[in-house]
Amino acid sequence: MEPEDKTQLAVLGGALFLGVVQGLTEFLPVSSSGHFVLFKQFIPGKNDDILFVLVLHIGTLVPVLWFYRDTIAQMFRDILGGSAGSSAADGESTAYMQRDGVRMALLVVLASIPTAIIGLGAKDFFEALFSSPETLTISFAVTGGLLLLTRRLSSGELTLQNIPLHYGLLLGLAQGFAITPGISRSGTTIAVALMLGLKRDFAARYSFLMSVPAIAGGALYETLKADTFDLDPGALLVGGFSSLVVGFFALTLLVKLVKDGNLHYFAWYCFGAAAVAGLIAFA
Repeated sequence: MEPEDKTQLAVLGGALFLGVVQGLTEFLPVSSSGHFVLFKQFIPGKNDDILFVLVLHIGTLVPVLWFYRDTIAQMFRDILGGSAGSSAADGESTAYMQRDGVRMALLVVLASIPTAIIGLGAKDFFEALFSSPETLTISFAVTGGLLLLTRRLSSGELTLQNIPLHYGLLLGLAQGFAITPGISRSGTTIAVALMLGLKRDFAARYSFLMSVPAIAGGALYETLKADTFDLDPGALLVGGFSSLVVGFFALTLLVKLVKDGNLHYFAWYCFGAAAVAGLIAFA
């Protein structure tokens, strides 16, 4: 085999590995960004190129859209299917705002506000602060501790129809701080939602629906910042497809574990990841 062929195989193998890691860690509460920082230094190829990272994120966005396609369709139907304009009676206006799809869309928008503010104002700071194995030991341990706190939480009573709307802002704040590598977005938002008293299945659904504008907005922001792109079609295809397929199964698994009250299982993995990061940093 020619040296160029071996190099290309190594690049494709690295893309496959990072795609699998992205698909698993974007949904499982163990921080995709933390694992990317941890592993990318050992993988050949320009795996930190913005286009490659963008494709990985798109790959994990598709499973959310598919998994919650009925809820997303209902959001559009309820928002567009009728109106409560200025001529509507108070009762009609109230009824419109109580539609499941309208309330879900409003909660997603509310969560997106603090997430966008933190993302635009402090993303570079947090990523620079926690971009090394030394600091990942701290952030992985924080995620583990947060997940462990959910162990004794019973399923709450809050659902879509009785959740206070300002809880959307609180969960958006939690999601915003999860831009820190090593802090899991899904783990943080679901854990905080459970602490606020949301029912388990609703906590999972809300967490992943609020991730859609966060992932899409973050990908757009990084794309606009980029000066150039490196195009390796093979690596992009392998990385994107593997993150999509693995991401779907990881999402399905996590939703089941949340419903069963077993989110805390991942705390021990995060503590292990913190230990590994420490070994890499100080070996």
